[in-house]
Amino acid sequence: MVVLKISTFTALNTFFVKIRIVKTASSALAVQVIEYKNNKRIILKHIGSSHNEAELEELKSIAEEWIKNSSQQLSIFPDDNPNKILHLNYCKFLGVKYLFYYDTLSKIQSKIGFNFLPKIIFDLVIMRVFEPASKLRSLELLDNFFGIRHNRKAYYKIAPQCIELKNRVEKQVLNFSENFYSFNYDILFYDVTTLYFETFEEDELRKNGFSKDNKSQQPQILVALMVTKEGFPISYEIFPGNTFEGKTFIPVIKKFIEKNAVKEFTVVADAAMISSENIKQLNKEGVNYIVGARLGNLTDQLTNQIFNAIKPEDGNIVRFKTDKGYLICSFSKIRYRKDLYEMNKQIEKAHNIIKQPSKRKKVKFTQASGEHLELNQSLIDKNTKLLGIKGYYTNLEDEKISNQNIIDRYHELYRIEQAFRISKSDLQTRPIFHYKEEPIKLHLLICFMALVTTKHIELETKLSIRKVNDEFKKVTDAIILNEKIRYN
Repeated sequence: MVVLKISTFTALNTFFVKIRIVKTASSALAVQVIEYKNNKRIILKHIGSSHNEAELEELKSIAEEWIKNSSQQLSIFPDDNPNKILHLNYCKFLGVKYLFYYDTLSKIQSKIGFNFLPKIIFDLVIMRVFEPASKLRSLELLDNFFGIRHNRKAYYKIAPQCIELKNRVEKQVLNFSENFYSFNYDILFYDVTTLYFETFEEDELRKNGFSKDNKSQQPQILVALMVTKEGFPISYEIFPGNTFEGKTFIPVIKKFIEKNAVKEFTVVADAAMISSENIKQLNKEGVNYIVGARLGNLTDQLTNQIFNAIKPEDGNIVRFKTDKGYLICSFSKIRYRKDLYEMNKQIEKAHNIIKQPSKRKKVKFTQASGEHLELNQSLIDKNTKLLGIKGYYTNLEDEKISNQNIIDRYHELYRIEQAFRISKSDLQTRPIFHYKEEPIKLHLLICFMALVTTKHIELETKLSIRKVNDEFKKVTDAIILNEKIRYN
């Protein structure tokens, strides 16, 4: 029994050259070289007519030689193959595999340094990029698409190694980012997200909390992620689902410093990470920071100083020294129009709530006055002064980096938001179906490695992973069983 693998490359305007044998009016067998192009048959060369088996074989050999020399089309069978002619009536089609895809992703993962992983984990990372699914379904798809079989019990046997594997994976990813992307710890982007479970039962890790997926009724975990300036992920941590995101900032930063012996770097994060205690700890660790500022929490005195200093004029930038570091504020006319529109909508909503006591509830720009609600004019006045203004906190001196560069660095925070988007949509990290801590952590490790692989592919190809997958999947391998040799 011989199994033949035929690689098929799908492309536009494809054509195929083949040998055609037809019976003539004189009962001879004519040998022709034909081409199928745009569903039309074109005769390229008439080789000759045969009257016996020996002549037919000779003409076919001449035709094969002509095809090789004239069309440069390679035969799917090597010249020394004893079964040069494929008898279709003795063949059985076993299906299509995506071996090109598997081989390519394997080489990419090995280049990153994931070849030390247990084979089942290595393959599950590839499947997470190819077609995300539950572990059981992924193992079925590995067999269907790649012809690779694993015992599902192997996954749970490896689960207790999740912490050790995570440390090795992160070390390898860091080494790769240093060598391939010249990462030098100059700047890191930090953010968190939530991942929910297909259950309503909580435990020590899976907790109900503020859900970024609008799944507040289902338990979740909180995942913190750090990426480089290219958006390449290098580290992550997991927290119980009810953890306040600002509480994750310092533990993750300190752990990263200790693990990698980092002396100095700059971290960029959103406004949720800022607090007086966090600022104190960052300065203690020697970490530079650029974080968003919530201007609504400023004192009236500082609000007036900002308004008077910034004018407001489009493009103006000012800097003030505060107890949270330097506060840099910029004004934009486009942001002003957007903020004004949003504020007017909120004021209108406040008016409607005040006018209709039956629907009374406290909203922004309202305040209690005895048993009634009234408009909070002082808050409206304060927000009016802050229209069009965006703030950022940093401990970097302006001699080291300009105010504009601070703002530009903060705006690059979209790179980590993009990483979360890829993780949740393309890689379908959630919902999570495991309920024990170690399998959960191993699942997150697989998703992290898939994110690393995906991001590297996107950075190299300048294409989305969906587009790359679409192109890779056009290359298929048809598996044909040639039963003639078995019977011979």
